[in-house]
Amino acid sequence: MPTSTSIGVSARVRGFTYAIRNIVAEAKKVEATGRKVRYLNIGDPIPFGFHTPPHLIAAVEKAMRDGHNGYTSSAGVESARNAVANEYTSRGMPISADRAIITSGTSEGIELTLGALVDAGDEVLVPTPTYPLYTAVLSKLGARAVFYRTDPSNNWQPDLDDVRRLISPATRALVVIDPNNPTGAIYPEATRRALIELADQANIVLMADEVYGDLAFDGPAPLYGALAPDAPIISYSSLSKAYLAPGWRGGWMAVGRTERLNEVLAAIKKLADGRLCSPGPMQFAVEAALNGDRSHQASFVRELRVRADLTVSRLNASPHVRCVAPQAAFYVMPQVLLPQGKTDEDFVLGLLRNTGILCVYGSGFGMPADQGFFRIVYLASPDELSAIYDDLVQYVDHFVGQS
Repeated sequence: MPTSTSIGVSARVRGFTYAIRNIVAEAKKVEATGRKVRYLNIGDPIPFGFHTPPHLIAAVEKAMRDGHNGYTSSAGVESARNAVANEYTSRGMPISADRAIITSGTSEGIELTLGALVDAGDEVLVPTPTYPLYTAVLSKLGARAVFYRTDPSNNWQPDLDDVRRLISPATRALVVIDPNNPTGAIYPEATRRALIELADQANIVLMADEVYGDLAFDGPAPLYGALAPDAPIISYSSLSKAYLAPGWRGGWMAVGRTERLNEVLAAIKKLADGRLCSPGPMQFAVEAALNGDRSHQASFVRELRVRADLTVSRLNASPHVRCVAPQAAFYVMPQVLLPQGKTDEDFVLGLLRNTGILCVYGSGFGMPADQGFFRIVYLASPDELSAIYDDLVQYVDHFVGQS
């Protein structure tokens, strides 16, 4: 007779959390009551009326019609890898095509790298706030995320002394997200050089998450690898953000030319073999993106800047909210004054249930729950954002008034 006993799952799942997606379950409950939910939790430009450039769509369509619908090389199609190598070389980080790997978005590149680098008990330095993929993957691998501080009172810049203090014999990598998700910060060159030097001297990998580099408001951000081509740097980017194709899962990594990374590169390729390849037809858009027309980026960045300015001005008009102005991308991480005993999650869930506005609580990005940080994705139209901020500020007044 069949048993009713539940089948257990691995211990690693208990530590695997991803707040950006997990909170959607709460939003669905709110929608089930008949209330409209305004989703400001996921950085996907497509639902907000932005469109993938036609020449990228044409490249994928042509690839499909030309029969490129089977498996590809696990490292990616040659044209895409050449385009990545040429792009990085032209921007000051010289690499050959055999050091470029095409991945299923930036996320897979990060996971492949961490899988190649860390064993159980090893440590990786990640910023706080951080993008939760890093902590989720490290938890799955049995490794430890060690948080270094970024300072909201200093435009979310990294605390270099904190980074220096936290590097230990167990440290395997230093993660830098610049331009930053979730804060929209960009680090000045002196800070970048200092981070590179810390990784170089410790002989650890600097994982440079640079997916928002082309969405900086004052022009594309320089590559980390251009500042020190022989440092142990691996850079990550994708079609998702600056090329408005997040669902295609077309990403890449560029492994620095130093021989110190040769063993890491070989391990990444070995792991990549095990997952066969990233989506084949979409890889043919990489060459079209990197070698083709990028005029859409200028208009996209202009639109983002308008929304960023609106967001900061409206939120900072409230005496109960502090908001550091972003310098890139489409994220901001404000701080609300919490009543005693309340957490950031209390605020975000209350905001959702009372107004239908869905943000993500700061503790989902590694911030202390009692500090009141939350992340907003400001991709909606200015008119829609203005109405959202009317409701958000009104709820803040109510929430703070509970104390």
